[in-house]
Amino acid sequence: MVIVFFCNTYYIMILVWGLFYLVHSLTDTLPWATCGHSWNTEQCTELFNPDFCHNVSTNATASTWISNFSCTDMTNKRSPVIEFWENKVLRLSGGIDEPGEMNWQMILCLVTTWVVVYFCIWKGVKSTGKIVYFTALFPYVVLILLLVHGVTLPGALGGIVYYLKPDWTKLVEAQVWIDAGTQVFFSYAIGLGALTALGSYNRFHNNCYRDAYILAVINSLTSFFAGFVVFSVLGFMASEQGVDISKVAESGPGLAFIAYPKAVTLMPLSPLWATLFFIMLLVLGLDSQFVGVEGFITGILDLFPQPGAGSLRRELTAAFCCVVCCLIDLSMVTQGGMYVFQLFDNYSASGITLLWQAFWECVVIAWVYGADRFMDDVARMIGYRPLPVMKWCWAVVTPLVCVGIFVFHVVNYKPLTYNKTYVYPWWGEAIGWVLALSSMLCIPCTVIYKLLRCKGSLRERWQLLTTPIWGQHHLEYLTPEAEAKLLAPEPPKEKATLFETVI
Repeated sequence: MVIVFFCNTYYIMILVWGLFYLVHSLTDTLPWATCGHSWNTEQCTELFNPDFCHNVSTNATASTWISNFSCTDMTNKRSPVIEFWENKVLRLSGGIDEPGEMNWQMILCLVTTWVVVYFCIWKGVKSTGKIVYFTALFPYVVLILLLVHGVTLPGALGGIVYYLKPDWTKLVEAQVWIDAGTQVFFSYAIGLGALTALGSYNRFHNNCYRDAYILAVINSLTSFFAGFVVFSVLGFMASEQGVDISKVAESGPGLAFIAYPKAVTLMPLSPLWATLFFIMLLVLGLDSQFVGVEGFITGILDLFPQPGAGSLRRELTAAFCCVVCCLIDLSMVTQGGMYVFQLFDNYSASGITLLWQAFWECVVIAWVYGADRFMDDVARMIGYRPLPVMKWCWAVVTPLVCVGIFVFHVVNYKPLTYNKTYVYPWWGEAIGWVLALSSMLCIPCTVIYKLLRCKGSLRERWQLLTTPIWGQHHLEYLTPEAEAKLLAPEPPKEKATLFETVI
């Protein structure tokens, strides 16, 4: 609940920036394609190709134009794309201790996105499910259009080859495994609670085991397919600038708001492709955002159940959550907002917190509740037992992977920096760790609190706290008659013993 709250708070900034770019894409000439605007500096240059990095002299028919481009001069120059991002969108200040003024245009985009998110989720999962039919399928249409256009660009093949021929020596670097683990957790929403909350709306006999496989396959194939779209454009961009593709490939916000917008400026009909790209980015972001908000609201309503309260209570809860998150987001639309965003991104819902959460989730399910008991529960729901390998994944493989990447994270910890130049002050790091520990400490603190509240010896307390409490809605599915219809027949004596043990 804590992690998904933080994630909902800062993730929406991707949509805010995307909406800002989308509005500025609806022009004849993209504003980040040229210099000469109010936000540009004297260092702004539209020359990207390093071939100009020497002294040149060109004779024109009417006059002589002489320009000197030394390599030293070129290193001090700045791309109009970067200046648009830092000076127009972010209005970046000198550091987190310089919040500066609020950007009214970004505030307008922020309020607009939160209003859209609210009306996507205010009526519950039934209305959200209908919206998902569009938000989940439309990005595939745009991805296909971008891919068809991307592969026709010069240099696209080089980018695709670079994508399909990875550098295997990178596997010995801890940071690669840390980034991969973090990406998998975010991509599959593991440890964020959204899948658990939304799954609670399913019927008891819904085949969650099959759904998990379908989710994994579609997710991975979509990521693999999107790689062709991105690297075909990055290959074209590297070809146009005459540099290696590793120099133009960026991750995080840099890919969506620097690398891709820069590549679009080099294409014919650039406003069209920019508009399509940012519409896709908005739709994808909305999908993730309102699922996260829905998961958080579901958790709040489940914590304080009021049967028969009606939909008004849900609508008010959703409105309250959206308003609170929006107020916190105001700190990210200031001139120092990017530094606040990065604190949330690196600590509040980062890899280290998700790995910690997932490790204990596996330990509790597989070793405290019991992997075999959990397999039996799934079998009651879907009518057959999952493959035995699932049990070993819950009990051994996933905890070990989480611990390994977590240790990599701690051993390779480096102070947080922005753009590899600005180093956060000690109190900024402290705020980041407060955000991280606010969710990580929930688990051990809850265990200690529950043990202290119980009576009896430590063994008796543990036994009591780890005994499942079945509700009426569970017991109706645990009768021998219900199990006989679902599971394969077993000897009567063993079946009766199993049922008595469960109860």
